[in-house]
Amino acid sequence: MKFGGMLSDLLRSLFKRPVTEQYPFVKRKPPERLRGELQYDPTNCSGCMLCMKDCPADALELIVIDRKAKKFVMRYHADRCTYCAQCVSSCRFKCLSMSNEQYELAALTKEPFTVHYGNESDIRAILEAVSPAGAEPADKA
Repeated sequence: MKFGGMLSDLLRSLFKRPVTEQYPFVKRKPPERLRGELQYDPTNCSGCMLCMKDCPADALELIVIDRKAKKFVMRYHADRCTYCAQCVSSCRFKCLSMSNEQYELAALTKEPFTVHYGNESDIRAILEAVSPAGAEPADKA
């Protein structure tokens, strides 16, 4: 490139606004079809486990407490999830959805990536049965 070409590029760029975004401080509205964190609505769930069977990443576990009373706990492993939304499309009762608002999912440890959905008392009972005494994993109702 010749010196004249570089000088003209330099002069043009002096009068342009920067194209970088101030991301953590100024956030843009996410796209409507963005596939973020999985959301689970236990009121519609029948316990058919199709979502769990169709998940290619094996990121979902549906723990059945009482099928007649419709008591289920969904264990979601966000670190395994590929965000393909196959579980959402295969759910017949529309109890799964992908949030377009919750997409910033980075963490320093692995514990926040295992999320439990369901009734809080059911989640506590499942976690007490599985975990050793005194340990309290993260849960989400």
